[in-house]
Amino acid sequence: MRNRERIVTAAREMFVESGADAPLDEIARRAGVGNATLYRHFPDRAALVHEVVVSVMARIARSAERAMAEEADTFDKVRRFAHEAADERIGALCPMLSGTFDHDEPGIAAARGRLEGAVQGLFQRAQTAGRLRADVAVGDLLVALSQLTRPLPGTACPDNDQFVHRHLQLLLDGLEAPGRSPLPGTPATLEGLRRHDR
Repeated sequence: MRNRERIVTAAREMFVESGADAPLDEIARRAGVGNATLYRHFPDRAALVHEVVVSVMARIARSAERAMAEEADTFDKVRRFAHEAADERIGALCPMLSGTFDHDEPGIAAARGRLEGAVQGLFQRAQTAGRLRADVAVGDLLVALSQLTRPLPGTACPDNDQFVHRHLQLLLDGLEAPGRSPLPGTPATLEGLRRHDR
């Protein structure tokens, strides 16, 4: 089991750095295992990508659950979750979810359901307490996190990572109630984002 976890961790790091086409032999090398061990756990790239996506969603869901349990202020729950989720570099992993990726596969659906439920809980509690703007939805934060953490290898801005938490905090200040100005458009709901991805 330890080898499997090391492979998933190494794959996540390599996918963030180099994209979903990162060489599997490099992933095995970084994990400290042989190619045969990698293929014994993951027969192909699709199986490894699937496991990385489930693992990242589970980690982010745990962040939301810990924030809910450990932070007293309802907006601090949202703030802590957002900064921990940014560290997962979900934007860099987004390209792996395009193409033929099966969003409805049971493992993916279960991980997504846990994550969405946990983050919805944070938002609902903060909005009920009047600490989070009423004209935003979970999708607004998730889209922003994706965009803030998206820089990929080969871009002209490799040092953008140093600004992620600074810019995320600016965004969070804008999410806190009361809002200083009305927002254009409509809130980005999870349902709306799912329809857009199909």
